[in-house]
Amino acid sequence: MYRILVADAIKPEGLGPLLQASHIELVQQKIEEAEESLHEFDALLVRSATKVTDELIQRMPKLKIIARAGVGVDNIDVPAATKRGIVVVNAPDGNTISTAEHTFAMMAALVRHIPQAHSSVKNGEWKRSSFTGTELNGKTLGIVGFGRIGGEIAKRAKVFGMNVLVFDPFLTSDRAKKLNVAALPLKELLPLADIITVHTPLTEETKGLLNGKNLRSCKKGVYLLNCARGGIIDENDLYELLLEGHIAGAAIDVFVEEPPLGNKLLELDSVTVTPHLGASTKEAQLNVATQVAQEVLLFLNGNPVANSINLPAISKEQFERVQPFYQLVQQMGSIGSQCMKEGIREISVTYAGEALNFDTSILTKSLISGFFKTRLDIPVNEVNALLVAKERGVTIGEKVSSDTYGYSNCITITVKGDNTQLDIRGTHVENYGSRIVSLNGFNIEFLPEGNFLYIQHTDQPGVIGNVGKILGNHNVNIATMQVGRKQAGGEAIMVLSFDKPLSDEMFEKLNNLEDIFFMYRMSL
Repeated sequence: MYRILVADAIKPEGLGPLLQASHIELVQQKIEEAEESLHEFDALLVRSATKVTDELIQRMPKLKIIARAGVGVDNIDVPAATKRGIVVVNAPDGNTISTAEHTFAMMAALVRHIPQAHSSVKNGEWKRSSFTGTELNGKTLGIVGFGRIGGEIAKRAKVFGMNVLVFDPFLTSDRAKKLNVAALPLKELLPLADIITVHTPLTEETKGLLNGKNLRSCKKGVYLLNCARGGIIDENDLYELLLEGHIAGAAIDVFVEEPPLGNKLLELDSVTVTPHLGASTKEAQLNVATQVAQEVLLFLNGNPVANSINLPAISKEQFERVQPFYQLVQQMGSIGSQCMKEGIREISVTYAGEALNFDTSILTKSLISGFFKTRLDIPVNEVNALLVAKERGVTIGEKVSSDTYGYSNCITITVKGDNTQLDIRGTHVENYGSRIVSLNGFNIEFLPEGNFLYIQHTDQPGVIGNVGKILGNHNVNIATMQVGRKQAGGEAIMVLSFDKPLSDEMFEKLNNLEDIFFMYRMSL
């Protein structure tokens, strides 16, 4: 049973996937109301009102996933969530159409002075000549940020007979050609556009992206729109340029501070404003809520999520194909951790054969999470695995190889400690399962599941018999036993599996046997 806190107003229709799940308990309360039970929740759903700070995250130690019913996640401390292994998801396309339509409505209202004309008529006036507008047909629209919303706006602009220029540093030439838009650097786009609309996320790079310096390169009489995030256009510089008349008008749906009490832009008749309505349609609110509800349910059921901010996206079909390798490397990481009882300097992994058909970065993160889970008292998973390794000074290496050692695929990990090194090799065969095929340089084959005892010893008669005798005398049943050696009479290993973990007492009795160099207990 999982408990989920819905901290902002989300209608039941949007929470349908969660309400229908028998193993989900949904609680709709504000953070202040749920103060006494915050430590009990596995998931947190929010919109824009709740600020998910580091301090709040610390008060929710069971938290596994944070879901934002919307596009932006600027109200969530993503680095703090990542550090604690908490997945953050959003709904990047749930309000795409809503925001695109609102932007276009704002654009038409801006160039035709609709809000001002509306107020004038309501006040008993009929000043038609005062509200002469500008047509969109034939004008050049500059779109800054060409993601989903930017693409939808471009489609509508072309229907209105507009020319479209776009700036997006991540836009490929192939995609620009496919969408029939001209991609330009920002400094080349600004002087050519009659209307400019911004649709980028708010980051350190995009904060103040449009400012007094580069906006002066625009045509005199240009129109500006911001229905994305407050702060992308510098509000103080915009105010000055509007006063000067260099910018003819602006349509703004978002502000740096909301509500924008005392904002000077509200004093200007040339500014059309709305109270952050880009996503405020019935359809969009339902779409984003349903989308994140489905993501949370998928995640809690152990399935991949498509819209994670801090975890690589992977489809269900891809996950099903990669899952055996994903589990194998995590088991190998756990074996490496339990067999290396010292400080670790480096973990490297080499992929060969069929394993290269997948995104190996996902596999490497699973490996590192498997390694650290048994060593640390904090949650470690694929979200924060690399960060955990970096904080502890562990170097992570990833290689590819053509040598599969005779298997269709082969994954080899090497763990280097302060004094010793451990090598583990594994493979996965369809309809046969995963196997460890080499351990510490010894060829061996065993299924990496259950409770194990790894013993390295002298290869001579009686050693295996003595181990079996002690276990038998204490009524400890051996489920499986695998042995391996490099040469006759040299060092050898045995790997025994048990139905239950081996007790401390039994471990000590076996460890005192002659001809045994060292032993490790493992639970997978």
